[in-house]
Amino acid sequence: LEPVLLLEAVVSTQSTGEGNGMIKVNGVPVDLVQPPTLRYKVLEPVLLLGKKRFEGVDIRVRCRGGGSTARIYAIRQAISKSLVAYYQKFVDETSKKEIKDILLSYDKTMLVADPRRCEPKKFGGPGARARYQKSYR
Repeated sequence: LEPVLLLEAVVSTQSTGEGNGMIKVNGVPVDLVQPPTLRYKVLEPVLLLGKKRFEGVDIRVRCRGGGSTARIYAIRQAISKSLVAYYQKFVDETSKKEIKDILLSYDKTMLVADPRRCEPKKFGGPGARARYQKSYR
């Protein structure tokens, strides 16, 4: 399974297959993800669902672009989505539904991307909404 995830300027691709519970981000184990202050955000799906659900699954996430926080949220979403997709394809529908409900009840952004994007600049002003100041003399 190789879905692509776009989050603002971050592009994240994950591949999931049978294995021994290994989760790697850009070739590095998930326990060593930088910055350390946001490491628990990446581990949230594992902490919520328990290690037992990740035992037979290997997840590899490739992430590029964006800032550190956007990357962390993209990786977190990629891990969650790939586990749900794996359970749907290789296990059964009831356990997939159970996992999805747990993740959505905790935080919707685990499975649903944020649709907000930067609005393009228009003529008659310095930005998307701001207009140039009007002068009468």
